[in-house]
Amino acid sequence: MAKNDTICVAAVMGAFGAKGELRLKSFCAEPEDVVSYGALASEDGSQSFEITAARPVKGGFAVRFKGIRFRDEAEKLRGLRLFVPRTALPNLPDDEYYYSDLIGMTVVDTGGEILGKVRAMHDHGAGDIIELRLKSGGDILLPFTLEVVPTVDLTAQRIVVDLPEGVMPDGVIDDG
Repeated sequence: MAKNDTICVAAVMGAFGAKGELRLKSFCAEPEDVVSYGALASEDGSQSFEITAARPVKGGFAVRFKGIRFRDEAEKLRGLRLFVPRTALPNLPDDEYYYSDLIGMTVVDTGGEILGKVRAMHDHGAGDIIELRLKSGGDILLPFTLEVVPTVDLTAQRIVVDLPEGVMPDGVIDDG
């Protein structure tokens, strides 16, 4: 499958309990949806996991994967990002998008100057962050808020950012 044919919907945070349960962090808008998309796969598709049981717990979901029976088996999956086929997800309204759609998009400032491309999107719990690979070299992190990112144009494959003052690295012009 091509990269955009799958969407990361969860990550294994580690083992939960002694009987092979795992703690999942859901990246879905509705966290409980992670259990409704069918089998979850590793990024390269080499491993597939069927959820046989799930229940909400603090910080995510405790799940059982078919074939994982012991804590040490579950612990080996810590950090694994889990994907589903894009076709398993609902279609979105015109003004919404999946974060994977943003990777590689051109980023311009409010004056139309090309700054670079989206390298990654991060969710560390306190708010989403867009990682921008600057055309001049290096990366910057920006809060993914309406104030900083007022426009996402999927059709034009372009994102407009209103750079906060002082965010550009030394040696890169920041007209603020």
